[in-house]
Amino acid sequence: MHILVINAGSSSLKYQYIDVLSESTLCSGIIDRIGIENGTVTHILFGGTEEKKLHENIQVIDHGAAVRHMAKLLTDKQYGIVQHPADIRVIGHRVVHGGEDFAETVLINEAVKENIDRLSKLAPLHNPANLTGIRVAEEIFPEAVQVAVFDTAFHQTLPPKAFHYAIPGSFYQEERIRVFGFHGISHKYVSQKAIAYLQHPHAKMIVLHLGNGCSMTAVKDGKSIDTSMGFGPLDGLIMGTRCGQLDPTVIFYLAENLHYDLTEINHLLNKQSGMKGLCGHSDMRDVNRLAAAGDDDASLASDMFAYRIKKFIGAYLAVMNGLDALVFTAGIGENDVTMREAVCRDLQALGIEIDAEKNRHAGKGVKEIQADASRVKILVIPTNEELEIAREAYTLIQSTHI
Repeated sequence: MHILVINAGSSSLKYQYIDVLSESTLCSGIIDRIGIENGTVTHILFGGTEEKKLHENIQVIDHGAAVRHMAKLLTDKQYGIVQHPADIRVIGHRVVHGGEDFAETVLINEAVKENIDRLSKLAPLHNPANLTGIRVAEEIFPEAVQVAVFDTAFHQTLPPKAFHYAIPGSFYQEERIRVFGFHGISHKYVSQKAIAYLQHPHAKMIVLHLGNGCSMTAVKDGKSIDTSMGFGPLDGLIMGTRCGQLDPTVIFYLAENLHYDLTEINHLLNKQSGMKGLCGHSDMRDVNRLAAAGDDDASLASDMFAYRIKKFIGAYLAVMNGLDALVFTAGIGENDVTMREAVCRDLQALGIEIDAEKNRHAGKGVKEIQADASRVKILVIPTNEELEIAREAYTLIQSTHI
């Protein structure tokens, strides 16, 4: 069973062609800077004696054009993986926001597309791109089964006391203003990996998805019971360009005293804040380099990043009344030795103690980096959202006998 996975971001399109039974990637690519000048395409064909890699500069006007260019590459005589679009039988699409309508993976039909469109007001940068990817894929691959996998679905198990806001109930009842949570595909994949590794289906764990966007999830019995992102992906941890948790009074002050309008505030908090706002750089590698060179702003940004995570660790440990595993994943979580150490430092009272040597040589696959005295396992697990999407699509197709 081969499945094409399409992950349409706000200004990018990632794709993988996956053999879901062997869980191997046959072909992958990313089309970046969609709708922006100086766009790029990177396409890799795996297998054989060596991989074939194509990198080109290209102007891609929108996500529809990106999907069409992807299809061209997939059927290319030199770099392609199939001879004809009809050879692709199943396509799994990542959809960022499923609201309360979608708690699980679904086959795409007109009603599903209408709901994805309706939910675009909750994810205006992502759902429209996801929907465009679906519609153009239906045109190019009319014989393929199209499946939607939702980033919010994993968090639909949050209990009411965790997902409600303390505002008048009518806002939830009429507008569904509540905690939705994001990065759910990643959190589900990584938590399942951890459960399998620990051989403990009822494990209490905290999954730290730390990349340019960051979120944490408390997972108990394989289910999300609390998560740091909320109604949108701005809340919670400090991120590359997002502020994370913020006193709403700051927004009132910006509007009433500094005369910012809502568009300017939205841009400020989403694009100009976080690590970028603190030290001028959104990439943690740049922040670490500057901090090591003695830059005070970078050092403060790094300290704040780790401090915010520690606060959530304490909160989630209290919510679950214990902790079996702390799990790091995504770009920073998997690769940043310094940040993993900073997050775990001085948490001995919570049973969390990192081993510096193991941390420096975490390597690939599932790795334990806790000290012998640690009561809590500390794991590094690479995430793979595209593989999880392929798995979800395959499971749905098998269950519906398509």
